[in-house]
Amino acid sequence: MNNHDENLKTGDKGAWLSIVAYIFLAVMKLFIASIGNSEGLRADGLNNFTDIITSVAVLVGLKIARKPADSVHRYGHYRAESIASLFAAFVMVFIGLQVIFTASQSLYAADYEQPGMLTAWVALFAALIMLGVFNYNLKLSRKVGSSALYAAAMDNRSDAFVSIGVFIGIIGSQFGLFWLDPVVAILVGFIICKTAWDIFKDSTVTLTDGFDYKKLDEMKEDIRTFKNVRDVIDIKGRIHGNQELLDITILVDSTLTVAHSHAITEQIEDYLYQKYGINHALIHIEPYGEDGDSPTLNT
Repeated sequence: MNNHDENLKTGDKGAWLSIVAYIFLAVMKLFIASIGNSEGLRADGLNNFTDIITSVAVLVGLKIARKPADSVHRYGHYRAESIASLFAAFVMVFIGLQVIFTASQSLYAADYEQPGMLTAWVALFAALIMLGVFNYNLKLSRKVGSSALYAAAMDNRSDAFVSIGVFIGIIGSQFGLFWLDPVVAILVGFIICKTAWDIFKDSTVTLTDGFDYKKLDEMKEDIRTFKNVRDVIDIKGRIHGNQELLDITILVDSTLTVAHSHAITEQIEDYLYQKYGINHALIHIEPYGEDGDSPTLNT
């Protein structure tokens, strides 16, 4: 198993942590909401049940991504992570729109009830737990380079915001501000949708072979400084799950031997791995002629 596969396996811990936390919080919120008369906490509990689906999708995506290459998927199955991230984004935007719609209906109908204070403390407790899960998954996603786990972390943060919003709404209702609960819920719904959009945008850029052009320009200038590299005439990059793949075309003196030219590519590959963490760079060599152009071979 290579380092990328090991990282993906490590990422399972974050997905399992989210699943366990969501199951615990969903059951607790629904029970307390039923005895504390809080629609906000009940909706938050149902939201957590939906989050279990998202976390399971991330876990499945991480497991599929570790499958070895086969006759159809010669580059492996790493993009299953990005597909899992897309699924998470769709679930999140559905939740966000549902929160906005439900809260708007409550605000329009002025259908307010005063929940018990126990529901407020449960919402605050849940928010603190999810912030802890968010911090853990965010650090882990950056460590292993997992887009799916990063999406899960953003979902964790959104859920923490939802619980904070529920807490504020319940506290406000204790002082007669019954309208505060639905207003906060609407704001939280927009936050969830914004997070879903960010995840969707990043995932679609990855799936359509997008890459940071500034990083490509930086790597291009670095490669040009190598001895015997006359020029870098093309460089492309794409993201494959938690891996960055490069296709590079360089010019070298036409008098160099094949062995010497190959040694140059190995030096560049080692440099790209050491500085940028890229372990897959396909480097194509073309001859540099006396007149400064790449000569055309006669066939």
